[in-house]
Amino acid sequence: MPPKAAPKSKQGDLSRRRATRIKDGDDMTDMGDTDGDDWMNTKTLVKPDDQLDLNDQELKEEFTRILTANNPHAPQNIVRYSFKERQYKQTSHVDQLAIHFALDGNMLHKESDEAKRQMAKLGIPDSGEVAGSEGGETTPAAGGAPAEGEEGKDEAKEGEQREEAGTPGPGTAAKGEKLTNQFNYSERASQTYNNPYRERGTATEPPPRATFASNVTQWEIADAYHEDFEKQEKSKEKKTIPGRKEEEKTRKKLTITETQGDDISRISKATKIVERMVNQNTYDDIAQDFKYYEDPSDEYRDNEGTMLPLWRFSYEKAKKLAVTSLCWNPMYKDLFAASYGSYDFMKQGSGMILFFSLKNPSFAEYIYETDSGVMCLDVHPEHPYMVAIGFYDGSVGVYNVQKKEPVHRCTAKNGKHTDPVWQVRWQKDDLENNHNFYSVSSDGRIVHWTIIKNELLFEDVITLTLPGAAGEGPDGTKVNTVGCGTAFDFHRKNDYLFLVGTEEGKIHQCSKAYSSQFLDTVDAHNMAVYKVRWNPFHPRIYITCSADWTVKIWEVSSKTTADKSETSSVEAQTKKPLFTFDLNNSVGDVAWAPYSSTVFAAVTADGKMFVYDLNINKYEPLCEQMVAQKKKTKLTHVEFNPKDPIIIVGDDRGNVTSLKISPNLRKMPKEKKGAPPMDPKQKEDNEIAKLDKILSMVREPNEDKK
Repeated sequence: MPPKAAPKSKQGDLSRRRATRIKDGDDMTDMGDTDGDDWMNTKTLVKPDDQLDLNDQELKEEFTRILTANNPHAPQNIVRYSFKERQYKQTSHVDQLAIHFALDGNMLHKESDEAKRQMAKLGIPDSGEVAGSEGGETTPAAGGAPAEGEEGKDEAKEGEQREEAGTPGPGTAAKGEKLTNQFNYSERASQTYNNPYRERGTATEPPPRATFASNVTQWEIADAYHEDFEKQEKSKEKKTIPGRKEEEKTRKKLTITETQGDDISRISKATKIVERMVNQNTYDDIAQDFKYYEDPSDEYRDNEGTMLPLWRFSYEKAKKLAVTSLCWNPMYKDLFAASYGSYDFMKQGSGMILFFSLKNPSFAEYIYETDSGVMCLDVHPEHPYMVAIGFYDGSVGVYNVQKKEPVHRCTAKNGKHTDPVWQVRWQKDDLENNHNFYSVSSDGRIVHWTIIKNELLFEDVITLTLPGAAGEGPDGTKVNTVGCGTAFDFHRKNDYLFLVGTEEGKIHQCSKAYSSQFLDTVDAHNMAVYKVRWNPFHPRIYITCSADWTVKIWEVSSKTTADKSETSSVEAQTKKPLFTFDLNNSVGDVAWAPYSSTVFAAVTADGKMFVYDLNINKYEPLCEQMVAQKKKTKLTHVEFNPKDPIIIVGDDRGNVTSLKISPNLRKMPKEKKGAPPMDPKQKEDNEIAKLDKILSMVREPNEDKK
């Protein structure tokens, strides 16, 4: 009997090894000690009938095939409607994803309530119960060694239970093997390639350093002061020495390179718009007053008005200079030009030309610095980019707004004045369409300047001579005394006719056609005449102001001095003005209002501004207001805006103040309801008739005496 038990043990070992291999996932292949029945079938290669016969060279040839992620079955011509462009457009992006198999899973976390309910329903012990059973039960090996047949039967039963239930037994859990879940998932793991980290850095050279040590003594400090003083003296000498063309060329090159290299010039337009927006927010209350505010107190006072201060324009470098002239731009009604110089003979230096805009009161739009003080300027009425300038050194020039340097400037070789130029005025182009302007100076010359190509040509129109005996020179020769011209103005309609005011207080009526004598002369004032202006509506009325504290309104006589006898010429020289207003201080400037023939404004040296309306009050001003903010500030010039009810006033401290005119100071004749608006010609006739009505009341006493 014992020899018969050997095959059974061999068969038991074989079944045990097979069960173990099945449990461990073996592929049922025995190596070494195997049974004679476990032969593997050999693989036989079956050649298809339609296979090609290739030689060795053809077999070695490589065919490269590139696998891409693009779906070959994806459509390439899908067209969709674009609501943005309102047309059908072909879509360039097509979904290349192809799904071959999709299965929705129903995994539950084993600690969730639903998983616990399902496990309790299926009779699967919880993890805690399994741990308890591991501690309490004993393994079969501890109780005794069973028979070999029973052991094989138990292992087969255990294998069947594991396959059916899919859960490990308590014996396997005790060995520390990994428990699988009830769905028999196979776990796979993979690792992705991590890109290596890159560090990029740059090393710069440290800035050079030097250790310096020295002892300072009194004589070294004194030597340093002397060297600095000598450098200042040399710089002053360089400024005073004229005619250094090389230095001017280098300076121009530097300015050109600076402007080219300046990055902010690329966004200058955008920055200017932003700057105006910021200023509009900063000065919002003033802008609202300018646009909408009307003084309500004017309703309760008929013969009085006020001036509401608005913006104040100034520039840091021009605070020590005086405003010598003001002129509004004829095209852009918010832009005006101001010239800066000095009226003091002992304090002459450089000058400036500034262009300010009501849209940006904090900073000038254009800035031009000059080597000599600018005493006057005038903007061309048809070409607003051209500005005529008169300097204190007697020269005149023409500026283009887009260029920093003057386009034309006269010198001693081509008609430069010997005294300061007090006023310049553009005139209509001549027959050859050449730009031309006139200038008046203290040297007694009135010069006609013409721009022909790139040259500035001059022609003396008339020389202001004083009547009476000629003065005697040092050697006994007779020298004609020359009058000093201070102001002039051309007639609005007859442009050949113009008035000239002199330092002697005379008003000369002149013509471009006569260069030897005056058409008429009036002893207007006792001191220098500062301004003479024609009335913008009436062709025979003009106004003058002087340093003798008076403002006078005159009427041009119908006959000239040449047509009169000696007695009539004496009467012409003693001619009386139509109106005389005493302002108790030197009158710096006077200006007619552009909207009425009877309204004018004047400024004085004590900082006051006066506004008169002859139609309302012929004797007293409707408005007398202090404009200067500081004491001893002299008002130098005044100018009305041609469109808006604004007036600008300049002083001798470089400030320009803008003020709004109240409704009482700009009363207009009421239009009838339903009537069509008046054309400019009819409006001008009404203004002339209004002024004639007032003048007729003044002329009556004179006519009675005659």
